[in-house]
Amino acid sequence: MLGVHFAITAEQERALLAAADDVDDDAVSGLLDEIEEAGWDGDALKVDTDKAWDAIHRCLTDGGLDSDAGEYPLSHAILGGRDMHEDFYVVYVTADEARDVAAALQEIDHGWFRQRFDAIDDPEYRGALDEADFEYTWANFDDVRRFYTNAAAAGRAVLFTAT
Repeated sequence: MLGVHFAITAEQERALLAAADDVDDDAVSGLLDEIEEAGWDGDALKVDTDKAWDAIHRCLTDGGLDSDAGEYPLSHAILGGRDMHEDFYVVYVTADEARDVAAALQEIDHGWFRQRFDAIDDPEYRGALDEADFEYTWANFDDVRRFYTNAAAAGRAVLFTAT
């Protein structure tokens, strides 16, 4: 599954929340399609994490993929937050939570992240857990950190998807 974060507009946020409140996965999927096609190329308010989102979440939480794992606000950088779809990852983080996540991510250094990466011990993790995998994960983490800084500065909520 490939991961993407979007710093969504207030209008997109209202529509997604209404669809999720109605428990309408089809409406959420349709809105997600619209968001994905909204012309984000080169935009600082979108970041692709390819498959690195998996390892990033594990490093920021307790080593697993549980959406309830870890401590706030780091737990909300990838899978924490409000689940908005039953069949795949569509996770919503409020603008206030995005500000908290942005601040917490700024505190993480290379050494801390490396320790957490080296501690991943889950047979379900599909990465190589080697030096190349770490550098790939670190580079994508740095992109996520920059993205959250931009989302927080714009006062936007965040939507993470992995499909």
